[in-house]
Amino acid sequence: MSTIRHGRRVTMDGMGTVTVLDALGLDEAHTAVYRCVLQLPSASTPDIASALSMSLPRVRPIVAELERLGLLARQAASSDRFVASPPFISLRPLLLERERGLTRAHEALIELSDLYRRSAEQRSVADVVDVVIGDDAVRQRVAQLQAAATDQVRVLVLNEIALVSGEDNIEEDRALARGVRYRVIVESAVLERPGFLAVAREMADIGEEIRVLPTLPTRMFVADDQMALVPMHSQGKDQGFGALLIHPSGLLDLVISIFEEYWRTATAFLPIAAVPTAEEVDRDLLRLLLLGVTDAAAAAQLGISLRTVQRRVAELMETAGVTTRMQLGAEAVRRSWV
Repeated sequence: MSTIRHGRRVTMDGMGTVTVLDALGLDEAHTAVYRCVLQLPSASTPDIASALSMSLPRVRPIVAELERLGLLARQAASSDRFVASPPFISLRPLLLERERGLTRAHEALIELSDLYRRSAEQRSVADVVDVVIGDDAVRQRVAQLQAAATDQVRVLVLNEIALVSGEDNIEEDRALARGVRYRVIVESAVLERPGFLAVAREMADIGEEIRVLPTLPTRMFVADDQMALVPMHSQGKDQGFGALLIHPSGLLDLVISIFEEYWRTATAFLPIAAVPTAEEVDRDLLRLLLLGVTDAAAAAQLGISLRTVQRRVAELMETAGVTTRMQLGAEAVRRSWV
């Protein structure tokens, strides 16, 4: 799982949109300089730096690069001043070349994929699994699996330190943004992590489904039905970290079947609104307690005191007409409180 930090990217000229120059691989500073000159009859490098509150040493190479690309030209009457070339004339050839490059890259991808497929067909039983050694290599494979996913990513999350922290797992954000479905099963102890409930709500809003089991045997990433990564620790003196990368095979089918069986038996974790009412806080409290979270951990997740948790549980038991928490759980389910 990851914490998501949503927000539109703001360019230096205040525009929060993706521009043509982005598509050409130029950054926000290049975009800002080009837009600045477009809006002026002509401009010197100091004029541009002043208008954009940028330093001259930073502006000079940007102007030189834009001139090299044909987006800026020197004014005939004054060679130290620049004018913008007409966008349709200057940008169209660059975009067409970029498009041709992407087409060539796509054709090469198809060719390389065909070579890989033919090689994969000749793999022996031992070759259906690759061993990835080292923390950095494992994290790279996790990122690659998510970046390549087009349909869904299945994940098992243990209560131990994650393979990739939420802050670092930007590929999950990108995959969710392009419509990839995430199905995540977490150990119940994960629910006690600070801020988990808020993160779960946010992730549910953008399409991530979360279920809970008391324990899980291992961590796991499965991208579509094409590849799975199962982390492992070596048993040698160095206690190194690595993973098994499982290619399409009967073994991969087995891994996917195991996940699906866990998913079938796991308990759904369904966050409620971003700003919960008192009634919704009670629902969250019941849900957490039903999933085995302690009173103290539930209080921390909900941002209320331990005494308040215990008081609310007592009041809910009285409302439900029960005398034990087990009875309260059964009654909460029967009355559709959770």
